[in-house]
Amino acid sequence: MGKYRVAVIGGRPAPVAGAKELGIDVVLVHEEGAYDVAVAEHCERIVHAPIADGQAILDVLKPLHEERPFDRVLTTTEPAAESTGFVVDSLGLPGVTEATARALKDKALTRQLLAEHDLSPVQYRMVNSADEIAAFQAEVGDRIIVKPVDGVASLHIHPVDGPEDAEKAWQALQAAGIAAIIAEEYLDGPVVSVDSFSHEGRHLTIGYSEYRMNDKYVEWEVSTPSRYAVPWLAELRELTPKFLDAVGLTEGPSHSEYVLTEKGPRVLESHARLAGSGAPELVRRAFGLNLNRMFLTVPLGIDELPQTSPEPLGGAAVRFFTPEPGTIDAIEVPDDAADEIRRVPQGEKQYVFLPYLDEFMDTDVAAVIGKSVGETVPPLLTVADCVSGYVIASGRDANDAVAKCDAVNDRIRFKTS
Repeated sequence: MGKYRVAVIGGRPAPVAGAKELGIDVVLVHEEGAYDVAVAEHCERIVHAPIADGQAILDVLKPLHEERPFDRVLTTTEPAAESTGFVVDSLGLPGVTEATARALKDKALTRQLLAEHDLSPVQYRMVNSADEIAAFQAEVGDRIIVKPVDGVASLHIHPVDGPEDAEKAWQALQAAGIAAIIAEEYLDGPVVSVDSFSHEGRHLTIGYSEYRMNDKYVEWEVSTPSRYAVPWLAELRELTPKFLDAVGLTEGPSHSEYVLTEKGPRVLESHARLAGSGAPELVRRAFGLNLNRMFLTVPLGIDELPQTSPEPLGGAAVRFFTPEPGTIDAIEVPDDAADEIRRVPQGEKQYVFLPYLDEFMDTDVAAVIGKSVGETVPPLLTVADCVSGYVIASGRDANDAVAKCDAVNDRIRFKTS
């Protein structure tokens, strides 16, 4: 029996790997068939419940909590954010509350709280028709963006420059079944993110990354430390803690995205969890702090939260392969394209977004081929469509890491028809 006990709702195995060696007993709550059963070796037990249903999670955890109390209830996955907060509140534990989770998921509420704290001014409005979208665009006097108020993964984002665009955006969102729609002024500039960690209300900014994306705002490359962020780093390190205070975050990892406009950084969105697309591993490679480990150890007091933000030790990048959509006719993979190359066996179900990533911690440049001949490459409409594989690299700095990823991408060729 470990010294500590936590419940982890959903997510991937990396943050709980090694928990037993740290004296932490992990009860994993997940949906049957939605996780790799090999994660069981890191857990005290696994129980099943719908991870977005707070009451269902509470029902399976409460008897266990009464037998031996949990120190924390945590999640690393967006669909379980509010439900985990519900359980945290119900059990009276420290952590991310349901109110904070909701404040981050609901983009209108995020904007409201920012405005109340006089932070990151952005014009926005909830809209209920094409006419209301067009009216807001006319009021702003420039391009706007309309999107789901609780959207994720760059899905259903529509730029609007006039009444015709407003009608098209409204029809597309209605066809997608989107009920709650927010319109915002278009934020022009590069997108960067700040990975932070909080403990007892103190917020430490750690990594800062940037992206390359397609015309659908799908991010197909992440690199750190961001070159774009450097001139704005002082402002980002000042704004992020104020933002996290505004939404009531006091503990755990967070991932905040900003647009660097001519008027300064503007909040795009934030999440009270570890970032996706391999970001914790990029931060580890570039800044030396292991966010996956900190996810468990800092809240429990095993590790202390550093007092100051780390300076970069180097650079790191991850790039998804983005072949033309269609059926794969051939894949050319030179043996020396990367230091290590792995293939996902055809037909094998993957329970994590970046398979094998945890096995590449000591590999400078690694690549994963996620598709096989005869399989289909989908159009890149959301980050979830980045399923053809990826390359991750360390470098002297971000430019060097990106160059290594580009070199691998140029040599591995998918032929589709």
